[in-house]
Amino acid sequence: MRAWDDSEEIARGLAEARERERRETADELAAQGIDLDPRAHRERNGEAGDEGHGDDSHGDADPAQEHDHGDGLRHAHDHAHPHAHSGPADRPQIGIVGAGPVGTALGIAFSRAGWPVAAVASRDVARRERFRQLVPGVRAFAEANAVVDDVELVFLTVPDDVVPRLAQELRLYSGQAMVHTSGLLGAEVLDPAMAAGTQAGGFHPLVAFADVDRALEALPGATIAIEGDDQLAAMLADLATAIGGTPVRLAPGSKPAYHAAAVLAAGGVTALLDAIREVAAAVGLDEAGAMAIYLPLLEQTVGNARALGIAASLTGPAVRGDAGTVASHRAALAADAPGATAIYEALLERMIEVSERRGAVTPEGAEHLRSALATRS
Repeated sequence: MRAWDDSEEIARGLAEARERERRETADELAAQGIDLDPRAHRERNGEAGDEGHGDDSHGDADPAQEHDHGDGLRHAHDHAHPHAHSGPADRPQIGIVGAGPVGTALGIAFSRAGWPVAAVASRDVARRERFRQLVPGVRAFAEANAVVDDVELVFLTVPDDVVPRLAQELRLYSGQAMVHTSGLLGAEVLDPAMAAGTQAGGFHPLVAFADVDRALEALPGATIAIEGDDQLAAMLADLATAIGGTPVRLAPGSKPAYHAAAVLAAGGVTALLDAIREVAAAVGLDEAGAMAIYLPLLEQTVGNARALGIAASLTGPAVRGDAGTVASHRAALAADAPGATAIYEALLERMIEVSERRGAVTPEGAEHLRSALATRS
């Protein structure tokens, strides 16, 4: 399955021609006592290179196509670049635009799984350097278009609002594919970057990327929503499986709802925990103390929901019909944690609805609960 030119013979010929030109140029420069890439020279002569060196020089970089301006970056020249071609049995050269937690975690995961990550682009110097340290052999650029010139499969691991702008700015070569990691946007947002013989897709791991190491631990077993035509989707499914994920294809038009549910499951729980922290402060607990006391209860509730179902796992005043308890809660929140009042009211209303569906409270009991919830001190 290929999203690019399958002509192995043409690709090999181009590669050999580039290598001959590179060697001839290097030999001419060496004869004049000039060495643009000392490490590459050492590697060509069988000498050990310093993989931890802090510059952006790599043995596979072509000084005729890119050079260092003294800022530790490679800058693409303003001309057409003969991008890499892998053989029919090879995996594509991957480039990642965006070196934040998502891009870095995926770059590491892809590389560890044996999928070659050749280039990364980020305007953040610290992020570029960290990515280079964590992903062996990667070339680092400041500009996204340099990555497009350097690889076959381009991943846009940037915020949702940035994806359309990049799609307007970048242009693919025939035979390349571009994929974004947005859980909200469809592949069609990449249409402006497309050309004849190119492909667009999506690759969204259902993982909380708050920390690179924790995200890497969470990838095995994670759901990964993929998008693209059958050929590209098959390749992305292979990639998802290679990093331990479970690939799924969503129904057309369903991504916004899918992503909204994901936000509730991740950011929504974080917002709830922050509300718990605020209320617990009135008891004299700091954040660590609140988490030590209430997180085990949250984890037990999640376990109950998994084992018993959502409705059956609900406990508390909404199930018992304790309107007096709800009124006391409202008064306490108004006095000690007003910022948590709105989230308590919204969640209690949802608890009442679940209790009604479950048959735990009568319509009259539900009405009493809602009256207590609406009471203002």
